[in-house]
Amino acid sequence: MTNFNDAKKPLGIWTLTALVLGNMVGSGIFLLPSDLAKLGGASLLAWIITSLGALLLAMVLSRLSQLVRQNGGPFAYARNGLGNFIAFQTVYSHWVAIWVGNLGLVIAFVGYLAMTWSIFSNPIVSVVAGIAVIWILTLVNVSGVRPAGILQLVTVILKLTPIALLLIFGLWYFDVPHIERLFDFSSQMRSGISSAASLTLWAFIGVESAVIPYSYVKNPHRNIPLATLIGTVLAALVYILSTTIVIGIVPAAALQSGASAFVVAAQMVFGSWGKWFMLGGALVSCFGCINGWTLLQGQVAMAGAENNLFPVVFGIRNKKGVPAKGLIITAVLESVILLLTLNKDMSSKFQLVVLMASLAALLPYLYSSLAALVILKRQTGLVHVKDKILFVMASLLTIYSFWMMSLCGTTVAFYGAIFILTSALIYCWFYSDADNDSES
Repeated sequence: MTNFNDAKKPLGIWTLTALVLGNMVGSGIFLLPSDLAKLGGASLLAWIITSLGALLLAMVLSRLSQLVRQNGGPFAYARNGLGNFIAFQTVYSHWVAIWVGNLGLVIAFVGYLAMTWSIFSNPIVSVVAGIAVIWILTLVNVSGVRPAGILQLVTVILKLTPIALLLIFGLWYFDVPHIERLFDFSSQMRSGISSAASLTLWAFIGVESAVIPYSYVKNPHRNIPLATLIGTVLAALVYILSTTIVIGIVPAAALQSGASAFVVAAQMVFGSWGKWFMLGGALVSCFGCINGWTLLQGQVAMAGAENNLFPVVFGIRNKKGVPAKGLIITAVLESVILLLTLNKDMSSKFQLVVLMASLAALLPYLYSSLAALVILKRQTGLVHVKDKILFVMASLLTIYSFWMMSLCGTTVAFYGAIFILTSALIYCWFYSDADNDSES
């Protein structure tokens, strides 16, 4: 195992904040306004509700990072609070959710390439391009956490630039009646909030990004909570402000036509070149997000392996202190599945797998909130007022996590439950001895 002294740790406050912000603000921000516009004012209210939920999660995770000072984030909290089986279930579902979600980002990246250059509309070319992106960013991460962190910081700045310029110059094109017409406090409006929340809540997957690579962070007791809270607040502001400005600029008919709302808005504000400006931002956004999640998929699996709750190979670090073999194995897995999507039938099945992974991504949040209840009572005794407040917040987060899962739909919930239950079979077969080890 490679140990870093605090001065040599590669993740400072800025790169860590970029990891949180970059992993949350990915491909979806450029597509969500079009989908949300169909739900009217419920979309803006849903952003507020899910932003508050994400902030609640950020505060609970921030405190847990101070109480449990280990790699793995949700995995470490589940293991300390709820035991080995729940910990294995957490790392199993989290790891699968990350790399499958990363494949979804790769597909979105190639989709944006096809909008820019028609040659990428060819299925074979698109798959080759996707595999190339996977391996380029895997090699970046194999070379060390520092270069991956620097790349993350650069891509976050580049991705936010076109969004920021659209927010500033779009004010001259903002039409208040566009927003006013969206709000209709009828029964349809109220039911629309849940529908919109089912879209907006996925935008905050990634709030846990700073707590996972604990041993690589400078002054983690301070920087992890700070980066988590700053990154979450900035992501919420970016989402709410950008959705509002786009809906205020683009007429309802254009929003609901299926075209990228950001591209339409950029063309209205900046002219014909606005389309290419925004597509460039979307490409950088996807690229940076894939980089950030590639870093975390190695860290999550490594934390499990180092605690004998995941295959040992995922815990082997190279001279740079990163789990190179685990990253390469995951890249091979991603490449194979991307090749399978050339088959149309396999491609449609992959969409279901992505939805199942989205449900799996929520499980670590639920277990983190439950672990927080146990850890707070055990370690702090709830003596201080701040710990009592956090205990209440963790209780609310548990309810919120259940609500998020309920929005997945019956089909996703059914297949997702089967996927999660497979963790019990794998644990019993391979890792049940870990309970005996921990007792001894």
